Amino acid sequence: MGKVEKKKLEMQATRDAYGKTLVELGTENHNIVVMDADLSASTRTELFAKKFPERFFNMGIAEANMIGYAAGMALSGKIVFVSTFAIFATLRPFEQIRNAVAAQNLNVKIAATHAGISVGEDGLSHQAIEDVAILRSLPNMHIFIPADSVSAVKIVKEAARINGPVYIRMSRPKTPIIYDETYEFNAGQANILIDAPEARVAMLATGNMVYEAMVCGEKLRSEGIPVIVVDVSSIKPINKELIVSVAKRARLVVTLEEHTIVGGLGGAVCELLSEEYPTKVMRIGINDVFGESGTPSALFQHFGLTAEHIYRKLIKELR
Repeated sequence: MGKVEKKKLEMQATRDAYGKTLVELGTENHNIVVMDADLSASTRTELFAKKFPERFFNMGIAEANMIGYAAGMALSGKIVFVSTFAIFATLRPFEQIRNAVAAQNLNVKIAATHAGISVGEDGLSHQAIEDVAILRSLPNMHIFIPADSVSAVKIVKEAARINGPVYIRMSRPKTPIIYDETYEFNAGQANILIDAPEARVAMLATGNMVYEAMVCGEKLRSEGIPVIVVDVSSIKPINKELIVSVAKRARLVVTLEEHTIVGGLGGAVCELLSEEYPTKVMRIGINDVFGESGTPSALFQHFGLTAEHIYRKLIKELR
């Protein structure tokens, strides 16, 4: 097989869309406040800080403290967005998220950037690949992962509307824009991007892996192999009905995520299908190892997360 070529598409980082959307929301709703842990340039919350300095709080490198303050502000009637790198937004302050936010079902939105291995050269200490698994275990928590900047805008707006805690998982690099402005998002959403009445494989992807799944899916389809590709943008709640219906139309279900295969999208899909429609599931992601230092593209190659690697795994499995 020749190298799978990606179409030349417009590129934008989900974190850039997040920063711009915060300003829009802040203009519409004066109850929205934003906190950051000394990384506002990287998370793009600096845009909100410049526009609404009286509603922006730099909490310093004290993430647990930031979550505690956010809980207090939420109890005072504010809609609070807290941001930092995903590793620091979830693992470091997990106890505070559990006890102060989730247990009380507070209106705190944890909008984290630089998730997964695509954070790059900073290495395993900065690569959150366990964050979805950890937060998925918490009652009341919503978990959303945009596939591109367009979906990021709609997800951030939906998070502001939801009464309760939300985790939004965003990445560092620019990624291809998949959707147009007609895209809408609601909690529990999953979108079929490539469809077939009966398929040899159904790829359920999330975040940066959605585009890789689409490239791989188009390659398989061009070779006469019917496929289904689904963007699972809402991990919790997850769209049970759609996933079960897709599994019933496919011989093989594959999950794709820039996250450990333990407890993330793959875990959620396996839990669901084991109860509703037992079938074989292949989980593609980080195979229960830690990340490494390298460029995002090199790491995607190393961990087998490119469309080309996925294609080869599926062809081998489908033979």
